[in-house]
Amino acid sequence: MSYFSRDELEHFEFKFLGSNVKISKRASIYDCNLIEIADNSRIDDFAVISGKIKIGRNVLITPQCLLAGGKEGLIIEDFCTFAYGVKIFTQSDDYSGETMTNSTVPTKFKNEKKLQTIVGRHSIIGAGSIIMPGANLSEGTSIGANSLVLNPTESWSIYAGSPAKKIKDRKKSLLKLEKQYLIDIENDSI
Repeated sequence: MSYFSRDELEHFEFKFLGSNVKISKRASIYDCNLIEIADNSRIDDFAVISGKIKIGRNVLITPQCLLAGGKEGLIIEDFCTFAYGVKIFTQSDDYSGETMTNSTVPTKFKNEKKLQTIVGRHSIIGAGSIIMPGANLSEGTSIGANSLVLNPTESWSIYAGSPAKKIKDRKKSLLKLEKQYLIDIENDSI
């Protein structure tokens, strides 16, 4: 993968850009002035990132992900992973037929659902999954591949399906590894 250099990234004029951020030259980034990206995060090929988005440290956004922050905003906390083709939306049209739909129609003819969406620390989202507006993922949530998340999740839980349902609890062992990782970074031993 070919990533932008730090100098090239500075020209994007992000709201905030941490150190060691890697963004593929094949990613599409819109509304950079609304986007914050913390240290050691990476955005890979063919990802589309737009709207108000805050990306924490050590976040991995793999190829073909779509993160649409809209006006309400998407918050991605530290150490999250998005597998291939994950889509997260903070707004959606009303599909009932009571109002019109799509971005070419003026707002007064539509009833869009617009909600801030949060992806909690250490969440991992499987390939092809979709997270809908307001379906906040609590800390440590694991979402199985091809799942549709419509509602908020419980922390340290594993979900799968369409719509996604809780399958079981998730282990917290990785929190010990996080502590050691942060110590190693602080001591420059990585």
